[in-house]
Parts: sequence; C-alpha cells; structure tokens
Amino acid sequence: MESIKELYKIGRGPSSSHTMGPVSASLLFKNENPEADRFEAMLFGSLSKTGMGHMTDIAIKDAFLPRKCTVIFSEKIQKLYHPNTMVLFAFDKNNNILDQMEVYSIGGGSIEIKGRNPIKPNDVYADVKFADVKEYCIKKQIKLCDYVYEVEGSEIKSYLNIVWRQMKNNVETGLKKDGLLPGDLNVRRKARTLYYGPDNSDISSPYEQRIVSAYAFSVAEENASGQIIATAPTCGSCGVVPAVLYNAWTKEHIVEEKIIDALATAGLIGNIIKTNASISGAECGCQAEIGSACSMAAAALGEIREMSIAQIEYAAEMAMEHNLGLTCDPLNGLVQIPCIERNAMAAMYAINACTLSNCLAETSRISFDDVIETMYETGRDLLDRYRETSEGGLAKITLSR
Repeated sequence: MESIKELYKIGRGPSSSHTMGPVSASLLFKNENPEADRFEAMLFGSLSKTGMGHMTDIAIKDAFLPRKCTVIFSEKIQKLYHPNTMVLFAFDKNNNILDQMEVYSIGGGSIEIKGRNPIKPNDVYADVKFADVKEYCIKKQIKLCDYVYEVEGSEIKSYLNIVWRQMKNNVETGLKKDGLLPGDLNVRRKARTLYYGPDNSDISSPYEQRIVSAYAFSVAEENASGQIIATAPTCGSCGVVPAVLYNAWTKEHIVEEKIIDALATAGLIGNIIKTNASISGAECGCQAEIGSACSMAAAALGEIREMSIAQIEYAAEMAMEHNLGLTCDPLNGLVQIPCIERNAMAAMYAINACTLSNCLAETSRISFDDVIETMYETGRDLLDRYRETSEGGLAKITLSR
C-alpha cells in the first residue's frame, strides 16, 4: 500500500476525481508539452456527465493557463476502461496534434495514464489486508497508529498535523459563512444555522447531533464552493472525519497528539479500502466515498477512546456495512444534494458505530476485509446511472423554484 499521504491530499474542491485528478493530469501534460500553442481536453463518462456541475472545465482551464484549453463534454456512449476518462491533446500554431494522452481519474485525486506505468509512489506497506495488520499489531502489542509510524516513520506526524490544521480551518471558516453555494440549485449554506440554532434561538434539537452535523456541513459546504480542503478520503466525503475529530477535540478536550494518532488510524483504514476496493463514487457509488469516510471516522474515534484493535475493526466494519449500496446520484452533478447532508449523517453513523462496538465487539461475525470486498462487488454491480452520472435516483428529481 501507498503512504497515507496519498489518501489525505490537500487541494481544490469540490471533487477529488473531477477537479483534483484532472488538474493533476492537466499540469503534467502542460509541462510535457512546453512548445504547444493550445490544448484540448475531451471528457468521457462521469467526467462528461457531471463535470460541469463539479466545475471540472473551470479547473482544467485554470491548470493550463496562461495557454488556452478547450474543454469538450463528450456525449459519445462507449465502453470505457474507467468511468472517469479524459483525453488531452496538444496542438501547434498550425493546428497539428503534437501529443495526446488518455487519463483515468481513479479517485482521491489520483490518476492513471494509458500506456504508462501507474503514476504513484512506491508502496510502503507490505500488508494490504486488515487481518494481516491486526495480526502484526497484536503480536507486537502495538496500536494501529503505531503501526503507521513504524512503517512510514515519525515524520508522517508532521504531515498529519498539516492535514489537521486544514480540517480545523475548514470547520471554523465554514461556520462563519452565509449565502448561496455556487451553481443553479440555489442551495443555501446551513452550517451556521445548525451551529447556532434556527434564528439563533431554537436550540431544542439534541445538542451533539446538531453540533456534529454543523461541523460536517461546514467542511462539505467549503468543498462545494470550490475551496481548498483535505480529502478524507475524497472531496465529496471530506466533512465526515473532520466533524467527528473536531467534536472530540472541543467536547472531550482531546490533546492534538491524540488527534494525530486518530488520523493515522483512520488513514490506515482508508488505505486498506482504497487498495482492496475503491474510494471512487464513479466506480462504486457513494458507498465508496461516504462509506469509506464513515469507516475512517469510526476507527479514528475508536483510537481516541483507546479501544482495542478488535473494537476498532468492528466499528469500521459496522460503519461500512450500513452504507452498502449507497448510490451516487447528485442533482445536476453538483456536490451538494444529497452529498452535503450525507456527510453529516455519516458523521453520526460513525459515532454510533463506535459506541456500539465498544459494547458489542465480541459479537462481531463479519471482518473488515469481508465488508470491503462486499462493498467493491456491490459497487461494480450498481447500474451506471447510480454511479456519479446524475442519470438516475435522486438526480432525476426536478426541483421546484
């Protein structure tokens, strides 16, 4: 497995697969073709169907500046190697093609290029299954976060500190903002209202549920408006882990060292999912994004509460189990409805999963590895229209103005 630095990425929202990945590919292609006069990006599959709502065209054009890039949303129906496919072209002054590159945005901001070895750092983890990690940790009597530090070195803590600062900033900044999010859905920001209560007076709703939801809304709304966020594990699910951690930090007065340990454990869980299944909504539906984030958050909270590895495994498994089959069907391709609310719901799911696991771990019958394999199979069985294409499910609803 790769470093968890490849899971926690800091970049531009609203979508790791629709903005961060394409931007990375565009910058690479631009640097490889310094003599080009102009560029063209042709988007296929999910990138084409929901790219405009995800601001993919804007992100790509910005990446190619100061040179011009034309973005084409292809409606061609064809069998694709990956649902997030883009083909980049470089042209000279006489309109001759100098170079072209077929790219797949595979989720979490990562890309693969046709005909080339995958662009990724060397694997640093020998173990790829949770069962193997668990066995190793129990044998050495170390925690999951200690396993991360042993493999990656203590310097990973410095990176996780940067990630935590970004998460905190998104929570705190988003809580201060009002107004409408970008796009034609006219979605109003709700984090501030949730935090202070409707009209700043009605605070009768359960306190923790409302506050945790406010934190999740805050980060997800920052992402939806195209701000800089930290993927956990994706842009669309970036509010879940910060909401759970920020709540623990403020409510339980957790020292930040324990927050870093929690991020390490959560990163390990996300890494196992990414390696053995997928974190891409276009590939496996929202279960791969929100479900993965929910598992990560449950494991993180388990680490904070000093639960056993078996209890953390059950919490992470339970969190994913109850997100199985979750479709990715955003309205108009925007990472807003139902995406933002799902971040809040998943944050509460994670807390509940951790609480249940603390009492019931001995009753667990399904391993974390098994539920991840099931998620991947379920995702691949989902019809295309339920995998980030905005062609089915909730995406078919016409909103009244």
